[in-house]
Order: sequence, then C-alpha cells, then structure tokens
Amino acid sequence: MILTAGIQLLKQLKAGTREIDVVMVTGVIDTDTAVNAIRDGASDYVTKPFNLEEVRIVVQRTLEKRRLIRENRAYQEGLELLVEDRTAALRATTDEVERLYEELQESYESTLQAMVTALDFRDNETQGHSLRVVEYTIRIAGSMGIVEPELGWIRRGALLHDVGKIGVPDAILRKPGKLDGDEWIEMRKHPSHGYEMLRHIRFLAPALEIVLCHQERYDGSGYPRGLKGDTIPLGARIFAVVDCFDAMTSDRPYRAALPIEQARDEVRKFSGTQFDPAVAAAFLEVPVEIWKEIREDVHRKVARMAAGRRSGSA
Repeated sequence: MILTAGIQLLKQLKAGTREIDVVMVTGVIDTDTAVNAIRDGASDYVTKPFNLEEVRIVVQRTLEKRRLIRENRAYQEGLELLVEDRTAALRATTDEVERLYEELQESYESTLQAMVTALDFRDNETQGHSLRVVEYTIRIAGSMGIVEPELGWIRRGALLHDVGKIGVPDAILRKPGKLDGDEWIEMRKHPSHGYEMLRHIRFLAPALEIVLCHQERYDGSGYPRGLKGDTIPLGARIFAVVDCFDAMTSDRPYRAALPIEQARDEVRKFSGTQFDPAVAAAFLEVPVEIWKEIREDVHRKVARMAAGRRSGSA
C-alpha cells in the first residue's frame, strides 16, 4: 500500500516537472520494483535499512546526473543558437552572392546586346535582325520543351550568331547587290571568325555551338563543316529555320520582303533538306499572328534605339 502510494506520488511529481529529481526509499527489496520506479522517473533507489554514507553517495550521484543533464541542455541550446547564427550568416552571404551574380549576368547581357546592336547598325540590311531572331529562336525552343539553363545559352548563341561579320570587309557586308563568288567565300568565313573571337571566353562556351554551326544544313550541304542531321547542335538547327525566315521576310536592295505566309511555305518545302523536320514542324505550329507581333515589337524597339543614337550625336 505504502509502495503503491509512493509510485503514484512519483508519477505526479514527474508529471508536473521533469526538472525535479526523486530518490525512492522503500523497505521492499525487489528488483522489479526498483526497475519500475526508475522507469517512472526516479533518479535512484534506496532500500531500508540504509546508512548515511549510502544516502550521501546516492544524492551525489543524483546531483551529478542533474548537472550533466543541465550542461548537455545548455550545450545543445548553445549549439542551436550557433547553428542559427551560422545559417543566417550563410543565407546572407548566399543572397549577396546571388545578387552579385545577377548583376554580373545583367552586365554581360548588356555588353553583348550593345555589341550586337552596333553590328546590326553597321549592316544596313539587317537592322533589328539579331533581336528578331533571338525572339523567334526562344519562341520555338520553348515550344519544343527546352528550359533553362539551355534556353539561356541558345538565346545568347542566337544573339551572337553574326558577330563574326565584324571581320568581313565593309565593301562586302554593305554591298547593295548580290555577292559574287569570291565575296561569298569571304562572307562564309563569318561563323568561324565569330567562333575564334569568342572561344576563349569561358562564360560564352555553351553558346558557341550556334555561332559556329548556324549556317549548317540538315542535309549536310551547309558550312563551315558540312554537318548533317542530328550532328548539328539542336540550338543551331532551331536557329537555321528562324534565320532563314527572317531573311525571307525582310527587305533587301535586290528584292522585297516575302509575306509571312509565303515564307512559311518555303520552310515547309525545305523541311528535311535544309531544315530539321521536327524544328520545321514546331515553327509551322506557331500562328502567323505571333510572328507578326514579334516583328512589330522589335521594329518599335529598333526605332527607339535609332532615335536615341540620333539625339546622342546631335
């Protein structure tokens, strides 16, 4: 009866707080009773009759156990605070790195855009061409399921595709009529020129496939390497369609621009020879109105840039 009452008191005490230490004292010498008392939260167990030295040892052992528990708890709390502080510092550092990376990316993009815009204005025939083909390329690539980061590299490759024309003489690049055989030989060097210009820039490495291969043809009749079919990088196969489409739908001194519908018919006609059939199909699935909207948006942007150039030089 007394033992049962003691166990009940122990449970009530431990239910109120886990911080109190209880040493059970009983005249019943029973291992099961001792085990049950410890299981219910007793710190230790003393049987009667006992001497004071035994009690002293039990109390010291109980106090030492409580000290270790408190130290361990303090250590864990301190460790948690340290982890929180380190995590907060790491998060702040990560946010700063990400911010700086975004700024660097924006700087790269602005520099590339400025360089390509200058090239477009150098070639009177192709003002706005680079901006249009970038938008066209991204539109088709997205519809084919291409996502970041590959989509970003395809965008940069499309933007930089004609950078090698910097090495083409003005007499050829700005010629108002069609090029003769020797002039075409020089013009066809521009993919290799562009690749050689950019190949040492590690940041642009994934984009250089389009710069080098944008004039390759699906049937292997393109240049500079005569690649065929799937050996041509996908980004370059996509770009080949939109580059030709933009050329057909833009005015040239020696011919007027074709209507978008007629240019689409040409893409359909040369699917499987000049163009990858899968890319041509993706292109043809885009409504005509989308291509018209893109052309109009780029036209307005180019007009604003031209106005800015005129006001800046005035």
